[in-house]
Amino acid sequence: MSYAQLKAEVLAYSKSVGIDKVKFTSADPFTTLKERLITQQQLGYQSGFEEPDIEKRVSPVKVLPEAKSIIAIALAYPSKMKNAPKSTKDERRGIFCRASWGTDYHVILKEKLAKIEQFISERVPDARFKSMVDTGELSDRAVAERAGIGWSGKNCAIITPEFGSYVYLGEMITTIPFPPDEPITEQCGNCTKCIDACPTGALVQGGQLNSGACIAYLTQTKGFLPEPYRKKLGNRLYGCDTCQQVCPENKGKDYHRHGDMEPDPEIAKPKLIPLLTINNREFKEKFGHISGSWRGKKPIQRNAIIALAHYKDKNALPVLATLIEKDPRPVIRGTAAWAIGKIGGASELELLCKAKEKETDLEVVAELEKAINFLKE
Repeated sequence: MSYAQLKAEVLAYSKSVGIDKVKFTSADPFTTLKERLITQQQLGYQSGFEEPDIEKRVSPVKVLPEAKSIIAIALAYPSKMKNAPKSTKDERRGIFCRASWGTDYHVILKEKLAKIEQFISERVPDARFKSMVDTGELSDRAVAERAGIGWSGKNCAIITPEFGSYVYLGEMITTIPFPPDEPITEQCGNCTKCIDACPTGALVQGGQLNSGACIAYLTQTKGFLPEPYRKKLGNRLYGCDTCQQVCPENKGKDYHRHGDMEPDPEIAKPKLIPLLTINNREFKEKFGHISGSWRGKKPIQRNAIIALAHYKDKNALPVLATLIEKDPRPVIRGTAAWAIGKIGGASELELLCKAKEKETDLEVVAELEKAINFLKE
């Protein structure tokens, strides 16, 4: 069997197991990516979640010796939620980004890639593979761009002609020299809607992201959220979709091809106040299967407190007061204090002053002082 024939068989098989798009590229080094990564590093624009070794990120042979080609895959996910619950004055809700709806995409895509590996192994027993989704050494976006899955948009997402940017990406390095596909020409043109709409200005310019200022990154951090970003968070609990929502290429794109990607409305858009008292077991049972749970409950709870402050939800004051008094985590106590300063009135001033007298953590004391000043003003 020729490699072209095998490629055709892989394409047919991939469709049969529910992969929406498959493309092939060489395992040559990603030379232009290396230059961009060095620049990002020098500017301090990296998130810290990436593979730290740049050589591994740009050289497939560093990851799989004798690598000859890479298979890139994409699966389309929904952009609209059916029967989405409304956030009301009595029951305020937060939101998980679309990429965290349904079952964790890492699980879904890894299962698909494992099926392709098995399919190829039955035909080429001595072939070797290294598959990855999001957390691997290679840049999913760079692979998808060169393979022709889509073009790299100004919003730093891969935009496909068929599904817009609402796609999950994965790839498989292999020792088989599959014939490569052609990249797609960039089609953003003069459009800057994503750059203009970015809530924090994290999109420095088309295709360049300051990860440390990106709300999608900030929602995943575990410490205190820097004050300038708190009012930008809105009701986001995990991730941010703004740069995708404003993209003209995403207009009308909403695909429901995979049942395990469908959101449970009560998980994707949960009530905020109950999140503040959920224990570890309950959190894992309810949210453990989604990608937005990977950092644990603390960032989600911190973000929920900020969202309640955004809504100025007075219904949250009793539970926020309890958090200040009893929660062992400084980030939660301090953020709750800040939120009370934004929501409360004169009656909460005494509570905060008493809490300050007992507090030993300096960062929490600083948040209490800020909250006390808010209320005095």
